[in-house]
Amino acid sequence: MHRDPHLPNATTNAALMGRRQLAVARGVGQAHEIFVARARNAELWDVEGRRYIDFAGGIAVLNTGHCHPDVIAAVKAQLDEYTHTCFQVLAYEPYVELAERLNALAPGKFAKKTLFLSTGAEAIENTVKIARAYTGRAGIVAFTGGYHGRTMMTLGLTGKVAPYKTGFGPFPGEVFHALFPNELHGVSVADALASVETIFKNDIEASRVAAFILEPVQGEGGFYVAPPAFVEGLRAIADRHGILIIADEVQTGAGRCGTWFASEQWSVAPDLIATAKSMAGGFPISGVVGRADVMDAPAPGGLGGTYAGSPIGCAAALAVLKVFEDEQLLARSKAVGQRLIAGLRRIADVQPAIRDVRGLGAMVAIELFEDGNLARPDAELTKRVVAEAARRGLILLSCGSYGNVIRVLVPLTASDALLDEGLQILADSFAAVR
Repeated sequence: MHRDPHLPNATTNAALMGRRQLAVARGVGQAHEIFVARARNAELWDVEGRRYIDFAGGIAVLNTGHCHPDVIAAVKAQLDEYTHTCFQVLAYEPYVELAERLNALAPGKFAKKTLFLSTGAEAIENTVKIARAYTGRAGIVAFTGGYHGRTMMTLGLTGKVAPYKTGFGPFPGEVFHALFPNELHGVSVADALASVETIFKNDIEASRVAAFILEPVQGEGGFYVAPPAFVEGLRAIADRHGILIIADEVQTGAGRCGTWFASEQWSVAPDLIATAKSMAGGFPISGVVGRADVMDAPAPGGLGGTYAGSPIGCAAALAVLKVFEDEQLLARSKAVGQRLIAGLRRIADVQPAIRDVRGLGAMVAIELFEDGNLARPDAELTKRVVAEAARRGLILLSCGSYGNVIRVLVPLTASDALLDEGLQILADSFAAVR
């Protein structure tokens, strides 16, 4: 474990955890009992001077790394001009320019428009509002294992109870959950599509469904990639019944999966896309991009928010787009993913608990089972490996419906040497806890 000589050892993680427990609500979780003092690119240092490699990226928020100098410069320049006017009161060009850029990037051979907001959950809420306004229908079909946010509407959409939904119900009505295809756990594409038809028979007629909502790669659900045949089958059902498709790209967007939007890799286009997280390199902003006719369904005044599409967030997001171009980060995303997959497979070769290595672009994960038995997901081993890795200087996160998936969301700007160092720490952590 390396120490940063520039940081004084004025306090400790333990002391700050004590203060946190007294001051912060218990429901705000924390994956690691570590307090950050400084971060650059894919490394960070805690208040005790210990150095860590960041394979979590603030949960996919830091695709351009911590404190990218171009993003910081853009934000500093914006701070000197104006920080807030509320776009619905006095507009500003960066909002319009960013909308133009995202309209051009989004998949689909149709005219597009964009709305900016503040958080991923807010973006998802607004996709539902827009879909309902356009179709005149109320029903929304989501999928098992999906994660869409922490507000009451987005919790209703989320297909995972603990810890997100526990104790918070009842949730908004007219939300239904179909099966998400998961070959590893015995759910085929045919099973998943049949479950949608079952909802139409048992719960709500198709003519009252406004939209399907899905993640191109499930985030909290375990990094399961939506199979092309499933997306195509869902599009066929949607078109048959006049239902919209919403792609939740809060985590998969902003280049994480090798294209700016993961849904660019689909053979069919979604009608609406929700985006957030890495689009502004760590500064709060989110958006909804979609078919112009759909986006224009709500009346003037029906969309917006006080901080929605803040000047700071827009400036940061425009800088992120330039960084992607200048540093060719879409190609880098694919290269990072390939290097991670290869390294994780080498670990899996000697660790029978790892039964699957998967991902799309640089959104990569491994899934652990007791003695490799697919009937016995190993959440305990997953916890031990993540904790041991942190002790050795690597920040990881777990996820999945069974808590047995280790995910990697390292900044795309990380060097190959840093990726290899992190993979070696992960290999050593497995060896230490087995």
